Amino acid sequence: MRYYIVDAFTDRPFGGNPAGVVLLGNAPFPDEGLMLQVAAELRYSETAFVRRLSTAEYHLRFFTPVAEVELCGHATIATFALLHRLGLADGRCLCHTLAGDLTIEAGDRVMMQMATPRIVETITDTEGIYKALGLNLSKFKIQNSNFVLPVQIAYAGLKDIMISVPDAETLNALQPDMEAVAAVSKALDAVSFHVFALPTNALTHSHVNTFPITAHVRDFAPLYDIPEESATGTANAALTHYLAVNGVIPPQGDFAFLQGEVMGRPSVVATRIAPDGTVYVGGTAAIVAEGNLFPNSRINTLTHSL
Repeated sequence: MRYYIVDAFTDRPFGGNPAGVVLLGNAPFPDEGLMLQVAAELRYSETAFVRRLSTAEYHLRFFTPVAEVELCGHATIATFALLHRLGLADGRCLCHTLAGDLTIEAGDRVMMQMATPRIVETITDTEGIYKALGLNLSKFKIQNSNFVLPVQIAYAGLKDIMISVPDAETLNALQPDMEAVAAVSKALDAVSFHVFALPTNALTHSHVNTFPITAHVRDFAPLYDIPEESATGTANAALTHYLAVNGVIPPQGDFAFLQGEVMGRPSVVATRIAPDGTVYVGGTAAIVAEGNLFPNSRINTLTHSL
């Protein structure tokens, strides 16, 4: 199996969010246990396994080091940026995933259609959520009287908990209790805590990749062995829908989210709400490395020459 390491949501290596991408050609998917072992060996938050069904049709499956997930935005962006670079995909493609069939625009910048977004649930008892983030809820509300955005679980392929804080300074200072975050995520059947802060001047704060920054974000998914992720496509697509539903952004247009600042891997995740309400997420990617996987080899059968 041929594998690549690709950094998504950046235009240079060692930025953005890295993903493993394993190309299978038109061969069937390997055994699930083997794919999980490969993902654990590569150690990235997600590894995508890719089958090519035709010139414009692909089947993707995604594995964290500990489990299969239905969809991974940054790994999908990484995959189609790679396929485009290899001359295997260009323009509109169909992508089959466990979250459904998605339309992908493959090119120097990849944009992917997300699963139909929705608000799954509004959380009224939020004390455990803020405690897991290291925030005293009562004190936090008193100090931030304009703190009015609800805590909600939003879906755009995965269920993520949307949590607002008043500013980027508060966001960047968070030191979550990862065991508590994992426990709350499991209880609410969600993948991550997706914490965000709107820029001081809302949509005119700064420009990156021609888009104003809509929000600064951090994403914590320790339940899936991902303490923090530097760029999350599905969660930012869900956040885009959440912000539109709550009247923070217009019901259609282009948006951008800055993530990974604290991790030293700044990433820009572009999103779009189409006139019909469909949410797209995308960005650029950089190929860092490539190699071969030998899952059935034995060290004593290999010969080496220098």
